[in-house]
Amino acid sequence: MRKIVAAIVVSVILVSCSTTDSGPAVKFKDGEQAVPAGYKSWPKFLMNVQRGDAKQVRDIYVNPIGARAQKGQAFANGTIMVMENYAAKPGADGKLIKGELLRVFVMGKGDGWGDSAPQGLKNGDWVYAAYLADGLTKAPEPAVTCRACHLPLTKVDYVHRYDEYFATRDGGVFTRPAGGGY
Repeated sequence: MRKIVAAIVVSVILVSCSTTDSGPAVKFKDGEQAVPAGYKSWPKFLMNVQRGDAKQVRDIYVNPIGARAQKGQAFANGTIMVMENYAAKPGADGKLIKGELLRVFVMGKGDGWGDSAPQGLKNGDWVYAAYLADGLTKAPEPAVTCRACHLPLTKVDYVHRYDEYFATRDGGVFTRPAGGGY
């Protein structure tokens, strides 16, 4: 009887450990992480990001693991962000109006994921993937372009608009500094 009880206890412990939120067990490299199904139901990181320089509007989603991050801390392993890039034209008020979806980008973080990054372009444990509007066809943009753009952001875990996200998420107002791109 003791062996049966011990086996049940061990089974319960193993099952509970396997369902913890420690992030995915798969180790992705750049270009391997697919667009997650149902990402539009995730918390919104930032929406209607105006990129006049690129004539684009961007919507960014973060999975529940990433949404639990606190200002001043790195995002946890298992964080995934999805960014939709839309073509845009200026409206009568000067703000860009979303047009057709151009690309879908995925940025994911996991233990050791960034290890295969080209020398000098490691962004912590983040990896990147780019897709055409269908979310299935790989886009021609190489991941090194993403890496180079995120590389200067070491103080904010390589995440663009980190300060803006936390300020607006927590009910504050964010004022973008003059010349602030992305």
